[in-house]
Amino acid sequence: MTAKILLQLDTDAMPSSFDAVVAVDSGVDHLLSHGGVTPDNVTSLVHGVMFTRGGDHLRHTAIFIGGSDVSAAEMVAAKVESCFFGPVRVSLLQDASGCNTTAAAAVISAAKHVDYKDSTVCVLGGTGPVGKRVAEMVAFEGGRVRIVSRNLQRANDAVAAITTRVPGSRLEASCVIGPSQTAECLVGCNVVISCGAAGVLLLDENTMSSAASLCVAIDLNAVPPVGIEGIEPSHKAKELNGVIRYGALGVGGLKMKIHRAVIHALFERNDQVFDAKEVLAIGKTI
Repeated sequence: MTAKILLQLDTDAMPSSFDAVVAVDSGVDHLLSHGGVTPDNVTSLVHGVMFTRGGDHLRHTAIFIGGSDVSAAEMVAAKVESCFFGPVRVSLLQDASGCNTTAAAAVISAAKHVDYKDSTVCVLGGTGPVGKRVAEMVAFEGGRVRIVSRNLQRANDAVAAITTRVPGSRLEASCVIGPSQTAECLVGCNVVISCGAAGVLLLDENTMSSAASLCVAIDLNAVPPVGIEGIEPSHKAKELNGVIRYGALGVGGLKMKIHRAVIHALFERNDQVFDAKEVLAIGKTI
């Protein structure tokens, strides 16, 4: 049987041990890990896995692009795709900082309790790597999205970028500096998902309690202080004061299942590219 080979391309100096462990646990036979990957040095690595196998055997080789800088990973992914031609290619997953798998887990968790087509979702830290993916995935599902940032221009840029990928999206940008503005952003929202930097409180309990329409609150930060006060990392569909709450570990189990499932899917064909929409679709089958 042809061995499954995964080429791990990481934009950081040292390739992620987390991503490497998930790959091994997903049944990859051989993992080739490279750090410090850029668009300028990636071509030879891609050619190495493109030209060593042919025909149906190409599906047994795949590429994973990771790192802490999502923008850098996206540029590497674009360069990798440009190396492919015709049937000479391998499947590709871009999941820097776990942006797609984490976002999918959060979006799917909230969907257990609300119908996105009739809901408004407030994404705190909405211009970060995971926040933008959450907003994009909710847009795929037909929900209204309020992208919240401390910088209005960045929020507007995120809205513009997502609109190009998801035409007809119902998106709006908001700028928040203090609790009173956060309260205004939550007016009419049914779901709030906090995607901010680790150790930064974005929503306090009093402000959340004042949001009359809020049904679900998800915090993706496990480092104290958490992003949403009153949510513990282990919370999983925990109802308190009328709001169903999920913490980072509460969605983490689903994130890991999605991550492993996408790695498995990479080896089904040699012509797949997995990004936000594709990862969400796989997550919904779990």
